[in-house]
Amino acid sequence: MAFLHGPVGNRLRRNGGDWMDFGEIAIRYERAREEIGRVLVGQAELVDGVLVALCCEGHVLIEGPPGLGKTLLVNTLGRVLDSPFRRIQFTPDLMPSDITGHSIYDPHERVFRFNEGPLFTSLLLADEINRAPAKTQSALLEAMQERQVTVDGHTHRLPRPFITIATQNPLEQEGTYPLPEAQLDRFMFKLIVDYPAPDEEAEILSRYLAVNGATRPEDRPVEAVLRGDDVLAIQQAVVDVVVEPSILRYITAIVGQTRDWPTIEVGASPRASVNMLLGARALAASSGRDFVIPDDVKALAPWVLRHRLRLQPEAEIEGTTVDLAIQAVLDSVEAPKS
Repeated sequence: MAFLHGPVGNRLRRNGGDWMDFGEIAIRYERAREEIGRVLVGQAELVDGVLVALCCEGHVLIEGPPGLGKTLLVNTLGRVLDSPFRRIQFTPDLMPSDITGHSIYDPHERVFRFNEGPLFTSLLLADEINRAPAKTQSALLEAMQERQVTVDGHTHRLPRPFITIATQNPLEQEGTYPLPEAQLDRFMFKLIVDYPAPDEEAEILSRYLAVNGATRPEDRPVEAVLRGDDVLAIQQAVVDVVVEPSILRYITAIVGQTRDWPTIEVGASPRASVNMLLGARALAASSGRDFVIPDDVKALAPWVLRHRLRLQPEAEIEGTTVDLAIQAVLDSVEAPKS
């Protein structure tokens, strides 16, 4: 998938005391990609999707077989982003309080004190999220939607920025719990990880051959090129990206078609339209532009829609996939003229 890097906007945006223009956003975005590339080989679409979501504080679900770098990407992003990062390994015996935290009675003060769980961070890796039961998965719902956690009747705000990146393995069904629709809908994007190309796999092997001592390629040092304040400044600038009415109609037409498409049983909700709009603005900003073009919408439509659509059973039997249905919908909707 080609990502666009158009003319750099020159209007300045302000977040607190820091200035951030669209040219600077594009530079920071490219530097983050380069730093991740020092550890992760290939997977360009995966890296772009995660960084675009970060620019608009959206959550990401990554699906793919084991061994393709899902966890490695998020661990590396945690080092590139100079903000708190935590990882939760989801297991069948994981309890909601293991994620959110819990209250402990202090006998000296005679009060209950709240101990924050690993959810209180800026970047959360929910590794193999579908290995935990629905009760535990639901502990993330409030955090992902309202950026807060309610425990024992008390509401606790999460730090900003806050983004959840969850991984799941599509191959193993035994011992896994499918994510409910409400949980899936909280994710802005669903990204698919595929096997590397032969030259990319050869590069992975070459990096292991070049290892010195006990240092593994995944332990290569990377520079933290984004601070939490930088991310907040980018997110504020993204809000000012211009979206023409024709782009809004284009997004509405695409999402509306999913509700009437013959091979789709359940179409996308208005939340999909909102996420497509937010993602398109972030993608434009990452390219140094202060305006959205139709190709921005086309590029990220599969990320936004693939986990929100349910195919007709007969269509699945005939070999249709969600991505094929999305592409057919995109082909059927005329893009506005630039």
